[in-house]
Amino acid sequence: MPTPPRSPRSTAAPQRRPQPSPGRAPRRPAPPVRRRKPHWGMRAVTTLSVVVLASAGIGHAVMTSLDADITRVDPFKDMKNRPQAGHGMNVLLVGTDGREKISKEERRKYRLGGAPCHCTDTIMIVHISEDRKRASVVSLPRDSYAVMPAHVDRTTGKRHGGHPVKLNAAYAEGGPQLTVRTVESMTKVKIDHYLEVDFTSFMRTVDVVGGVQICTAAPLKDSYTGLNLPAGRHTLAGGQALQYVRARHIDGASDLGRMKRQQRFMAALVERITSSGILLNPMKFRDVTRAVLGSVRADKGFGTDEMLDLGRAMRNFSPSSSEFTTVPIGRMGYAVKGVGSMLKWDPVKAERLFHALREDQPLSAHRSRGAARIVSVAPQQIRVRVENGTRTPGLGRRVDAALASTGFRTTRAPVNAAARDVKRTVVAYDPRWDRSAKSLATALPGSELRPVKGLGATLKVIAGTDFERVRKVRAEDPGQGEFGVVRGDEVACS
Repeated sequence: MPTPPRSPRSTAAPQRRPQPSPGRAPRRPAPPVRRRKPHWGMRAVTTLSVVVLASAGIGHAVMTSLDADITRVDPFKDMKNRPQAGHGMNVLLVGTDGREKISKEERRKYRLGGAPCHCTDTIMIVHISEDRKRASVVSLPRDSYAVMPAHVDRTTGKRHGGHPVKLNAAYAEGGPQLTVRTVESMTKVKIDHYLEVDFTSFMRTVDVVGGVQICTAAPLKDSYTGLNLPAGRHTLAGGQALQYVRARHIDGASDLGRMKRQQRFMAALVERITSSGILLNPMKFRDVTRAVLGSVRADKGFGTDEMLDLGRAMRNFSPSSSEFTTVPIGRMGYAVKGVGSMLKWDPVKAERLFHALREDQPLSAHRSRGAARIVSVAPQQIRVRVENGTRTPGLGRRVDAALASTGFRTTRAPVNAAARDVKRTVVAYDPRWDRSAKSLATALPGSELRPVKGLGATLKVIAGTDFERVRKVRAEDPGQGEFGVVRGDEVACS
């Protein structure tokens, strides 16, 4: 059984018996925590939603009935010489195929032909900080170079010594247990819980929450999955969402590009669940959890109490509380005879990344006002004229300067509006430039979008008494710092 994660000293949370690590003073264990989902897999995303939904606080009886629906595995059985426990909680999220559970019609529609591989196409470590204020998600590429520990092949019964493989082969040869052993061996991060999901629960979950909104600055087309999205904002239902998170032939980035889109989708799913009222609606909560749990497998230690504790701890979680990255890659196309071409991690950067997880440190520096929101049209492409709709002297100049400093092409010549009693800031726009208008409105929180036929390519902002600030926006991926970390509020649609 996994060693329970350690938690802050508190009398409010249920306590468990301490499991002291060698050489360390025992500390009180932390209530398991939860985190969201998306396929960084799709399965991972789905599993995260289970955790998020626990925050509804529906009650022990309901959670007990849901617990009974989860298929149990024991990925920690007889494991020895494991890494020392750190602070916080580490969950290994694994996405498996499971296409055989999907109808023939859906497999044909969403390009899910072929036989299931019975392997993992998504592997992630989700770290929940000890203070329950942050979740760090690290994607481990399935084609990562790995040296598998000695084990018995679960299919042939043959004993193997340690040998090089692609990371996703660990599941095929030894299931959840060998997957955990391999990840722990590579990262030196102790895994506290194991969660596994597949295609079916992913599609059903997205449908039951009413779809998930994503934004793309460029068209996305992948002939392998059938994904075909024009630039702009889209609400994806289950099948189309599956195409989005599976697509890996959109550009030359292959799996690395796919993982970035999966992280974007996960952030959007978190935002959908936390902002839509689902957590406050018992019936909706029940429907979503039933959709998810039908295909989830988890370790025996992740049960009713853990889900409830996690929900209580993470009730105020939001996209801005999360950060996403992929383990740093040092060499692409690393060839190993008999195995193929793989991705080899950068040993120095990867060690610093996993050290940060072990020490419960944020992967990216905190930015107090939040980083730029992602929009479909870059502010540098949007021309704006500002009018002062109030009797506050200089407000027009202040709004114009703030927009210009964010990158918008303002006229630098603000004027007074015809009406001087405007309470809510207005973004007036020609319907032909609606995407630009939405991007501009994102930079002006609380503003009203007002279509005006014939206005032309220059958008108009009428500043109202509600104006407070201009929010930074950007159209490109905002990966920052040594590990290319992004926060959930940076990649989700505004």
